Amino acid sequence: MGELTVTTFLTLDGVMQAPGGPTEDPSGGFAHGGWVAPYFDDDMGRIIDANFGHADAFLLGRTTYDIFSSYWPQYPNQDEIVAKSLNNLPKFVASRTRTSFDWSGTSHIADVVREVAALKERFAREVQVHGSGNLLQTLIANDLIDEYRLFTFPVLLGTGKRLFGDGTVPGALTLVRSSVSSSGVVYSVYRRAGPVRTGTVG
Repeated sequence: MGELTVTTFLTLDGVMQAPGGPTEDPSGGFAHGGWVAPYFDDDMGRIIDANFGHADAFLLGRTTYDIFSSYWPQYPNQDEIVAKSLNNLPKFVASRTRTSFDWSGTSHIADVVREVAALKERFAREVQVHGSGNLLQTLIANDLIDEYRLFTFPVLLGTGKRLFGDGTVPGALTLVRSSVSSSGVVYSVYRRAGPVRTGTVG
């Protein structure tokens, strides 16, 4: 049985909106798109490549699908692991407004909460989620994520869409591993660890 894993770029104050470029997602008047670029380095690239090597399939939101499908099919080096994985492995898009997709190997998912379990049964390794901020809110609210892979960048934005919002299900997490890139980006991998535990300090 496979697992649902999430890889996300975050600012120190939890913003995940438009990491890749100024025009990626300016909704809500967001003016800081592209905040990842000054910090992206070889350390991050190696981790991302390794993670893509564990994928059996991808679950994407519609906006992330649109961004990926306009870029990766035309990527110059199709033998690189990210391009090869995205272009050749199955992709499932959760969308309420679109049901047909041109990118080879892409299927529509209407009821993501119900169908995530079927995807985990179908694939032996990982069904990976990248970006897909709106989709993530549904997955988090229904406690469907097995592992979080978070790249936390040393930048504060103050506004923007955040990974963990009001619909987050309370729960404990276990830190599996972590590292720091040469540019100061902290990579942390967390797995679910049951309910929140409380107590008194001292």
